[in-house]
Amino acid sequence: MGINGTGKTTTIAKMARFLIDRNRRVVIAASDTFRAGAIDQISYQGEKVGVKVIKHQPGSDPSAVAYDAIEHAKSRGIDFVLIDTAGRMQNNVNLREEMKKIKRVTKPDLTILVIDSMAANDVMEQSRTFFKEIGFDGLIITKLDTDARGGSILTMATELKKPIMFIGIGQDPNDLIEFSPEWIIRKLLPENFLILPEP
Repeated sequence: MGINGTGKTTTIAKMARFLIDRNRRVVIAASDTFRAGAIDQISYQGEKVGVKVIKHQPGSDPSAVAYDAIEHAKSRGIDFVLIDTAGRMQNNVNLREEMKKIKRVTKPDLTILVIDSMAANDVMEQSRTFFKEIGFDGLIITKLDTDARGGSILTMATELKKPIMFIGIGQDPNDLIEFSPEWIIRKLLPENFLILPEP
């Protein structure tokens, strides 16, 4: 989950590829039935990585889509259901309640907040209270292939006491890597910064 424009849908496809490469079977639920073109977008992304997408008509109940995807997975021995949700703005009560309903219906094993590394501090602040209310287990930071250094997101992760699980470093389906402290340190520090060992 996450606010609009963070790259949730492409991240879902990258996560599917990550799992497939580790011999896991995956299905995607197109539970963003709110945004125009969202179902087509996730269907395209699923096709790119060879994953079936469970979808309903635009405007359908997102929880029903997620439920059907879980039932599909159970009946076919599929290991993971990835649920693509609509961008949620913290001041939209209806969408916030919809997200809570999805969680009640699906009882997910893991809920991940997707954050754009280029997000300004004020956007981060606005989303903080909203996602605290819904709850999540970890973070994925996207668009770290840009010039953004992502220091504010590290601050948020520390404050909320949630782990950074993956980072997105490009547009290719393979451009999702497990979080590495060494990688982010290299990103945050200047290129000419040298850490010397203690004498």
